[in-house]
Amino acid sequence: MSKRRVTYYYDPDVGAFTYGLSHPMKPQRMRITHELLTVYDMLPKMHILRAKRASAETMTRFHTDEYVNFLTKVTPENAQQLTYHGSRFLVGEDNPAFDGMFEFCSLSAGGSIAAAQRLMSGQTDIAINWAGGLHHAKKREASGFCYINDIVLAILEMLRTVPRVLYIDIDCHHGDGVEEAFYTTNRVMTCSFHKFGEYFPGTGTLDDRGRGKGRGYAVNVPLKDGVTDEAYRSVFEPVIDKILEVFQPSAIVLQCGADSLSGDKLGCLNLTMQGHASCVQYIRKKNIPFMLLGGGGYTVKNVARTWTYETACALGIENEIDLNLPWNEYFEWFGPRYRLEVPASNMDDMNMRDGSLDRVRETALRYLSQLRPAPSVGLQDVPRESIGEHLGIGNAYEQAPLDELDETLAQHTKFVYNLQEKAAQPTSPSESESDSDTSLARTRSRSRRRQTRAGKTRMSLLTGECLDVPRLEEGGHGYYDLAGCAPHGAKRRFFQSAARWESALDCALAERERAGVRSGRADVGALMMNGAGYRGAAEEASVRGTDVGEDMDVDTEEDG
Repeated sequence: MSKRRVTYYYDPDVGAFTYGLSHPMKPQRMRITHELLTVYDMLPKMHILRAKRASAETMTRFHTDEYVNFLTKVTPENAQQLTYHGSRFLVGEDNPAFDGMFEFCSLSAGGSIAAAQRLMSGQTDIAINWAGGLHHAKKREASGFCYINDIVLAILEMLRTVPRVLYIDIDCHHGDGVEEAFYTTNRVMTCSFHKFGEYFPGTGTLDDRGRGKGRGYAVNVPLKDGVTDEAYRSVFEPVIDKILEVFQPSAIVLQCGADSLSGDKLGCLNLTMQGHASCVQYIRKKNIPFMLLGGGGYTVKNVARTWTYETACALGIENEIDLNLPWNEYFEWFGPRYRLEVPASNMDDMNMRDGSLDRVRETALRYLSQLRPAPSVGLQDVPRESIGEHLGIGNAYEQAPLDELDETLAQHTKFVYNLQEKAAQPTSPSESESDSDTSLARTRSRSRRRQTRAGKTRMSLLTGECLDVPRLEEGGHGYYDLAGCAPHGAKRRFFQSAARWESALDCALAERERAGVRSGRADVGALMMNGAGYRGAAEEASVRGTDVGEDMDVDTEEDG
């Protein structure tokens, strides 16, 4: 095979995080993969980089400010309070709050964003970040073991440079988070090959094809249990060929979730290591810049084996490596065969019994044939730094400390990033309990009046049960705003909130009420007719013991 420039992103701290002892997601699998890459002597053949970790502000390119701010503050100790007893942000048991959660998210997202930047700069042909690929995370909440959607952030970075990006997902679960993010655009085509039918996340049918401009640019290939290498290849290659013909992407993002392997703890497909890696080999032959990301995979030793082999495929040396594992730090994990392999099991392929795979392939190809040729996009240079940074002014908060007015304005605009330390100060137990109880009561009372999305239920990846938590209409005030729900078609009031601000602001609002101001507006005509404005000023002056005329500048007209 021809040689390609491969860049590999790895952070040594990735293996130090844990979701919990009993949780199936194990970040240590990236550490084991790196160990295998080392003993197979692949590291000298790649450019190895440690990416800059993504900041909270960078994450808000896709996620909401409230959600990112929550991730910076949540700990196992305060999770119940900040999630309102598990009804916001972290719902169910799939996404626990663990120590170092925000650091883990910034590490994962930082690697994918850096890989996208290097790929778009032309410095590499293939970029790898096995710590990425967390495709279930939503704009306002965590889902399916994923907190920050590094894939969406990476694709947004690519769209600054290229007109079209193709996202391919070979995880056992549907890539719902990425599809939802780009559901209405024709600049990103999402293609997911996944298990469907009473299975997390419960989305990804053939008829989920996008909306508006994005109609037809979401491609889903739902599969049944036990799909084999041959059956998978028979649908993967023709669908991808048709997409490349119609869409003509400038870059490809390939999510290599390893839970589609045979024997995975949470998967139900029957792919071998070679069958899974054949997708990487096929994309590599297309000579299009592409990014390899991780994802699911819960039998740790098989995940490490497969990602190691797929790294060799990216380098084009998969036929040169010895499948008998060399000695390494985790050698005893790979017994009893100690080989770089994931064999298939004897489970039945349910896709071949009734010919459902042929129908799925034909339907997907028919939908793709109905698309117009590749859409043209007008590109322009997008500044990567703010005006202040460009002029050398820097951060305003570095020039002078915050005063009382600055803090008040920051509260009103929800500018949370420079006030996190103050906002995270612990409160007394009695205040915390009363505040959380009050907020929970308000949430429950409002949830009865809000509509839920039809046909959209949230499932648990661990248990497969549907979570009975309402998902609010996006046409209103959003998922988690405290403001009352606006009627359909009404303009959003960004700063209307039921939150209580500081006492000085409450006093100011009370004074405005006594002065005849209602909802921030005053009926000037009515005030002038009844002289209320002057009487109010006169009464206030009498309390101070001064005359109104002393505080007023009066223009007089001189005679001739």
